[in-house]
Amino acid sequence: MTKIVVTAEVRPSEDESKVLMAIANFFDYEKITKEKRGDYIVVIVEESRTLKSLQKFHDALREEKILDVARKYLRRGISDNSISFMLHKQAAAIGVISFVDDERESPLGPISFYIEHKNPNEVVDWLAPRTAKGHPLWENKIPED
Repeated sequence: MTKIVVTAEVRPSEDESKVLMAIANFFDYEKITKEKRGDYIVVIVEESRTLKSLQKFHDALREEKILDVARKYLRRGISDNSISFMLHKQAAAIGVISFVDDERESPLGPISFYIEHKNPNEVVDWLAPRTAKGHPLWENKIPED
């Protein structure tokens, strides 16, 4: 079973619609939930049950020609049957993928992705296949959910 959860905080200085757009640049969600934490922090949680919701992310990795970097970050984020990684929220707001290692690298907080799948290596191979001179050696079909 596939489960994808994407979260992002909306800080007091941010426009909630812009945070939603930053996520939507790379992820098509099926369900959205907003949680209030503390006095002002709203956490947006978007969920999907299909890898098809990551098609924009898949396509953007190729457009930006960052498959090697993406593969490194995605493989590093594999744990059992899941993949976790973070994107810089401000870069995502303008449609650019920028991976971050630590939450502090994104001053307004990162966009956090959590992908649960029976075979995370297949997901990585679909999103960011091996390359030669920056070009994919092959294109894999989207793994079954």
